Amino acid sequence: MAPSILIVGATGNTGRALTETLPTLLKASKTLQDHRVIALTRSLASPAAQQLTTIPGVEVVEKNWKDINTTWLREHSVARAFIASAVEPVQFAYESGFHVAAKNAGVKYVVRISTVESNVRPDCEAYYPRAHWAIEAMLGSPEFEGVQWTSLQPNAFLSFIIHPAVEFAKRHRKTGGQGDQETLRLMVSKDVPVGLVNADDVGIFAAHLLAVDDPTPHNKAKYVLNGPEDTTGTEIVELVENEIGGPVKNVTFEDVSVVTEFFEPELRSDSLVISVEHAMEPAWEGKSKASTTSKEVLEIAAPKGRLVDLWKQMLEG
Repeated sequence: MAPSILIVGATGNTGRALTETLPTLLKASKTLQDHRVIALTRSLASPAAQQLTTIPGVEVVEKNWKDINTTWLREHSVARAFIASAVEPVQFAYESGFHVAAKNAGVKYVVRISTVESNVRPDCEAYYPRAHWAIEAMLGSPEFEGVQWTSLQPNAFLSFIIHPAVEFAKRHRKTGGQGDQETLRLMVSKDVPVGLVNADDVGIFAAHLLAVDDPTPHNKAKYVLNGPEDTTGTEIVELVENEIGGPVKNVTFEDVSVVTEFFEPELRSDSLVISVEHAMEPAWEGKSKASTTSKEVLEIAAPKGRLVDLWKQMLEG
């Protein structure tokens, strides 16, 4: 069986663009032309998975990545892998298990999604950056010398941050302005610039790494990915006001009150989940500007996604 490149999270924020980009890059590779691309999904019936089945050179496989073990990786001849694990309290347990299985199965190179560089430390108040720090420490240990790896540390995703603004504008369209007294809640600061990144750009960069003939120069690297420009809360409000044809009367900045809504209801009162509210603090402190992007990212596949373009796309979506 020909060796394969496994994409865990193929239907997710970064995985879709990666899956669309990788097969073309492999065709141009000197050593990876024969590698298959396996895109993992929990449901083949989902619209996102069905879309992936139309990409030439991609085999979509239904399996929960948390159930992957050494035997499964060997059976599918996985030589390289990408993993974007979900932000959840058990993240470290499941992702570390995946890396152990990959090591034992002889997987040669893994590209993983981490989080904002300023947060990846053992004393971060938000829980999940500590998990990313621990996984990077594990992969950097002598026990994992046989597996090459790269950790991507993207800024907050642009789509996630502007989603409340997009929904605010869409509701205004439907109501004709009758809901103007509602509050627009934005997680970014009013005037502190932050280099929000389009998730597609992160996936495209990951694809370039997975398609490189020799990943050695990227082994143990931690690359910071920001968008090509800085954004402020004021700029997002201006987009909304241009769309609705008038001022937004009520706005709160640095508002993370909606973060827990992205978790299952039974978890929203959990202390770990609530700690996610601290995750945006580096952005408020001006530590996550576009200028902090790693030079390797700019050289290989510089992010291109801009606020205005994604705003239009999401508004019409």
